[in-house]
Amino acid sequence: MNTLNNQLLRQDFPILHQSIYGKPLVYLDNAATTQKPQVVIDAVSRYYSTINSNIHRGVHYLSQQATDAYETSRKTVQKFINASSIKEIIFTRGTTESVNLVASSYGKANIGAGDEILISTMEHHSNIVPWQMLCEETGAILRVIPINDAGEIILEEYQKLLTDRTKIVSIVHVSNSLGTINPVKLMVEMAHERGIPVLLDGAQAVQHISVDVQDLDCDFYAFSGHKLYAPTGIGVLYGKRALLEKMKPYQGGGDMILSVSFDKTTYNDLPHKFEAGTPDIAGVIGLGTAITYLQSIGLDAIESYEKELLNYATETLSKIKQLHIIGTASDKSSVVSFVIDGIHPHDIGTLLDREGIAVRAGHHCTQPTMKRFGIPATTRASISFYNTTADIDSLAKALKNIITMFE
Repeated sequence: MNTLNNQLLRQDFPILHQSIYGKPLVYLDNAATTQKPQVVIDAVSRYYSTINSNIHRGVHYLSQQATDAYETSRKTVQKFINASSIKEIIFTRGTTESVNLVASSYGKANIGAGDEILISTMEHHSNIVPWQMLCEETGAILRVIPINDAGEIILEEYQKLLTDRTKIVSIVHVSNSLGTINPVKLMVEMAHERGIPVLLDGAQAVQHISVDVQDLDCDFYAFSGHKLYAPTGIGVLYGKRALLEKMKPYQGGGDMILSVSFDKTTYNDLPHKFEAGTPDIAGVIGLGTAITYLQSIGLDAIESYEKELLNYATETLSKIKQLHIIGTASDKSSVVSFVIDGIHPHDIGTLLDREGIAVRAGHHCTQPTMKRFGIPATTRASISFYNTTADIDSLAKALKNIITMFE
């Protein structure tokens, strides 16, 4: 395997060193949420223990310290995805809220009856439902890019769907249920040839591969902290400054204003215009700490190690005769979804749990994807850099035992 010191890094995650039902924990549900390193846990605890205070508005010491820590995290995020300015980094509750923000603030102002919104067959529900709601409100039409049997976007069909009626493209960077890494840079270029803006759902990307929003040239990029080894309830929306400047606030309240009277309200400058109310200050600080931690390991080293582990998992599980992998794209990241003949995925997940192995079983909030493959659900093993070949071996052994039970 890659030179990444996996065993040493595992020591950074206290939750991994426990037993479940008397068996050592094997955590393979990282696409749902990642575990948190001690440095992130300490950063959140330190905030509440030493500088807990509201930000931006206070003149006292604690408020100034909290504000500095919060805004330092914004700079960390900016550099992490190579945004051109901290004004382009909006803190939200997660990818879901980021998509909803764009659908509401950008969509309502720029999309009307008869216009088209383009998404793909492999989207998470959070990148489907907000656009459906916008279509219901405006009379716009939702168009869907088909995928092939390997779980890859059919680019020829995508090209055909890009028309003068298309007002925005919103696509997933990495599929949470298939693991497919979409050719998003090319897809952005294709859309921009027609002047169409593109939102990328990066919830499953930023923790596995290096993301440079300026290189991708996407107009919006959304991701969540909790899949990035940070706390839950915190996320990011990147948007090109020129677009964000024109967009109306998503919510009204404190901190997103410059002045308020009963006659008129003047909105704050970016990024604060989109951050109404007291934010998740501890979550933002935890996010910045998590990113710094990942950067200390190196995204390239993480990507290389996880790719080798994914290949090992694919080869190992493919040897199980009754098991069928769903999602076999040539370019994949850290997810192995599968079905086993004659055994429901929920039964597999429940029985694996009794062996101390945590996986996800269900439709993974991608019901249209499941329908495309003619199945109700899959069992999904999703890996992180703290996983090992021993984890995969434990999974394979347990699956073989489960198959024997059902024979």
